Amino acid sequence: MLSLRERAQRLFSDENLDLLVYVLDDWFRIPGTRMRMGLDGLIGIVPGIGDLLTGILSCLLIVGAWVRGVPYVALSRMVANVAVGVVIGAIPFAGDVFDIAWKTNQRNYHLLVRHLREPRRHTWKDYVYLSLLGLTILLILATPVVVLVLIILWLVHRF
Repeated sequence: MLSLRERAQRLFSDENLDLLVYVLDDWFRIPGTRMRMGLDGLIGIVPGIGDLLTGILSCLLIVGAWVRGVPYVALSRMVANVAVGVVIGAIPFAGDVFDIAWKTNQRNYHLLVRHLREPRRHTWKDYVYLSLLGLTILLILATPVVVLVLIILWLVHRF
């Protein structure tokens, strides 16, 4: 009888995760083009809940990476990729086009494979990516505060 860990590793094997990525990102060819899309792009079209559902499906790949021993910094990067896909994917039409082009699950699968084949070799790239993403989010959040302070200072000096 297999242990729980062995069953989980069998469930999240390369073949199963590759099939999941294929179904989510590349299952259909867009007629008249060379572009492909999967359930991620198709379900993401449904306003409101579509991107949330595909984000949950994308988390299966992250769970698989965790079970297989991918470092936490790479798991964090995978979570960030899914978050970017869900947040930007929620924008009507433009977000759907972004989902089809971004291919979150392919990105995350490549991270998983890279870290399993060469552990610890590429973690500096993950730290740089997460640092730049954090800096970008900080700048986005700080911009309205800075603009508000500048407006208040201008009003105080003006009157």
